[in-house]
Parts: sequence; C-alpha cells; structure tokens
Amino acid sequence: MLHSSLLKQIDEIARSGSIRSAAEVLNVSASSINRRLIQLEEEFGMPLFHRHRQGMALTAAGEIVVAHIRETLRDHERMHHRLKELLGTRETQVRISAMHGLASGILPRLIRKFREEHPEILITVRAQTTTGVEADLAMGVADLGLSYAYPSGQSIPATAIFPTRLGVVVAANHRLAKRSDLRLMEVAAFPLAIADETMTINHLISDAFSTAGIDLHPTYKSNSVELLKSMVRAGEAITFLSRIDVDEDLRANQLAYVPVLGRELKNHELRLGHRQNSALATPVTLFEEFLRAHISLIETPWV
Repeated sequence: MLHSSLLKQIDEIARSGSIRSAAEVLNVSASSINRRLIQLEEEFGMPLFHRHRQGMALTAAGEIVVAHIRETLRDHERMHHRLKELLGTRETQVRISAMHGLASGILPRLIRKFREEHPEILITVRAQTTTGVEADLAMGVADLGLSYAYPSGQSIPATAIFPTRLGVVVAANHRLAKRSDLRLMEVAAFPLAIADETMTINHLISDAFSTAGIDLHPTYKSNSVELLKSMVRAGEAITFLSRIDVDEDLRANQLAYVPVLGRELKNHELRLGHRQNSALATPVTLFEEFLRAHISLIETPWV
C-alpha cells in the first residue's frame, strides 16, 4: 500500500491544482513532493497529472488513483476511530475545517471561550475554501465544517444554518460609517475591494450590480478576506462582507458594517456541518452545540 503521507500529498495536489500549493498546505517542501510524484508515475508507467502553466490537472489514470486514495484515507479514518473505541480511550480533539475568513475571524475568540470550560480538549483548525471544507468533511479529515453555501447537489448534512446578508464594510472613521443603510449606487462611487471569482461573495456582488444596472469596476480583488479588511482599515477602499465576517473588527471598533437597501443583493447562508458515516465523539458534539449557540447570537440577517 502507498505510504500515508504520499496519499495525502497526491490528494492535495489534485485539490489545489499545483505542487507548490500542496506543499504550503502540508508544510513540506515542493521538491520532495515532486520527487515522490515522479517516482510514483514511473512505478505506474503513466502520468497522473497533466502539467500546464495554469497548474496541474488529473489524467484519466490520475482520476482512478485519486479515487482509490480518497477511499483509502476514509477507511483509515474509520479504522483509527474504531481502534480508539476498542481501547476505551476518550477522544479529546476536535478538528474543524473553516473558510479562511472565519478561521482568522470569529473562530479564535469562540475557541478561547470554549476552552475556558473544556481546557482538556484540543481544537485544530484547517483553513479552507468552500469546496475544501466540503471535501474535508466527506473524507473525514475534519469533524466539523463551517462554510458559506456548500456547492449545490452535495449531501453534506447541515446541523445548523445561519442566514447572513452582505453589507458595506468601511473603516470606523469613514464618512459612511455612521449611515444606517446605503444603496448600491452610492457605494459604486467609492474605490471597491471585492472578493475574487473563487468566492461566493463575488457572485453575489456581481449579480447585484448587474441586476441594478450599475457597472462594477473594483479597484482591488482578492480571495483573502483578511486582505480585503486590511485595505478597508487603511482607508484604501470599502468592501462587501457579512456581519459575521467582521464581528471581531466591530468589537475592536476598527470597521463598521452598513446594510444595503434593495432586493438586488441576495442573502446567503453560513452552514455548520459534520463529517459523514461516523459516530461523533462527545467533545465534537459539545463544540458543535457551542458553535451553534454562539454564532446564533451574532446579528446576521437584515431585511
């Protein structure tokens, strides 16, 4: 059987689309991953990936190998859990996969608060994209997942759904910060920093501007919520984020959240889900209930 670290490396290349990205996620050298991949391809006698300037994509052989890898990893996770049950050991770790903005936003404070009552429980956080969260739960890499709008057609169960609405986010000292609400036409007059096309937010914003008949000309784009907020704090631009995304910044009086009037900007959902096909340990259930209760306290919907 293939070595478990190599399994994870091949799977991560397939998910991220490049050896460099996989190396960053797994915290190993890109040259090491590349060397092992080449050795594996030589062993199989065929390439597993097409190599392009834009990145790497699975070949037909690669699709077969990665499907086997993911099934093997799921089986390993199930075996590991059963062995712990057999030994009578108590699982004291909770693994959560969350979108980058959530992992660096509300989660640190909530984790600190949870561990005040449960200091024996280790919380590990894996920052991911929306599709990455869904994949982590499906593979058993994470116990819990926190993400905006799972891809349609997926069967990941949502144990809690929190309605959210994008609003205009500005620096606390910005002249729009004291407004009770805004219209898209007013916002369009300012430099905009928006999420790029890999994020759900981008499509919500693009559709809203298109529906309103307003040209959208952003000054900055990024897949990093932290970068967008940094540009806003510096007064370089304003952006669109949900109330949950900026909860910590509002508490620190660094940013302001202003609702947007009109029906053009659609609501979206923040979903809390758990891994499939496996019994959840008590610490996971405790943390899941804790998240559900505390995220519900954040004022998310606005109509």
